[in-house]
Amino acid sequence: MHRFEEKTIKSKKIFKGNIIDVQVDEVKLPNGETAQRELVYHPGAVAIIPITAENKIVLVEQYRKALERTLIEIPAGKLENNENPLTAAVRELEEETGYTTTNLSQVTSFYTSPGFANELVYVYVTNDLIKMEHPPAGDDDEFVEIMEVTLDEAKELVEEGRIQDAKTNYAILYLHALNK
Repeated sequence: MHRFEEKTIKSKKIFKGNIIDVQVDEVKLPNGETAQRELVYHPGAVAIIPITAENKIVLVEQYRKALERTLIEIPAGKLENNENPLTAAVRELEEETGYTTTNLSQVTSFYTSPGFANELVYVYVTNDLIKMEHPPAGDDDEFVEIMEVTLDEAKELVEEGRIQDAKTNYAILYLHALNK
């Protein structure tokens, strides 16, 4: 047993949804005490940092119900059952932006909220975008507006509070570091 490991005593699944599952575990702590953990299980996601030939970042603005407002983000989406992250990244890029690419490079992957969720996001970058003549339709319940901005404009959007999600902030920091 690792020194900080929490041993599961019992688990109870309390919700099974289309995007997440939720379970409550009773755990034994390293000090012998017990505690309850509320856990969210997610299939994982991909995010893409698309850079145009004019060196602009392709972003999408969409309404986020949990926040009751719109956010500006890099294109992203959840993995389907047993879907390869690279395949999912191309699919999401096409559906959300109307661009495709044959040249995606993985930049990193990170857990979004490891205190209670197992969601792992794979981040890719491409500067080899191809505008699609007939892009695939996106999800029926997803409405996005595409925008293309310079890195400086993206930084301004952060300062204005219009970009506030982790994956997009990461993308901007990543591009900033590349351009130093």
